[in-house]
Amino acid sequence: MDFNQNFILGCSAIGAGLAVIAGIGPGIGQGIAAGHAAAAVGRNPGAQGKVMSTMLLGQAVAETTGLYGLLIAILLLFVKPLT
Repeated sequence: MDFNQNFILGCSAIGAGLAVIAGIGPGIGQGIAAGHAAAAVGRNPGAQGKVMSTMLLGQAVAETTGLYGLLIAILLLFVKPLT
C-alpha cells in the first residue's frame, strides 16, 4: 500500500473516533432529563405516567444522535473505500 491508501485509512480511523464522541452529548442530555423527571415525580407523584412518557420520548429522540455517530464510525472502520 502506498502513502495515499495509508493516509485515507488513517483519516477514516480518526473520523470514526470523532464520530463516536458524538455519543457524549446524548448521554449528558439524557442524564439531565432523567434527573429533572425524577424531581418532577417527587414533587407531583400523580403525574408520574405523563412525566415518564414524555421523558422516554425525549430520550429516544436524543439517542438518535448517538446512534447516527455509531453508524458512521462503523461505516468508516469496516467499509474500505480503496478495495
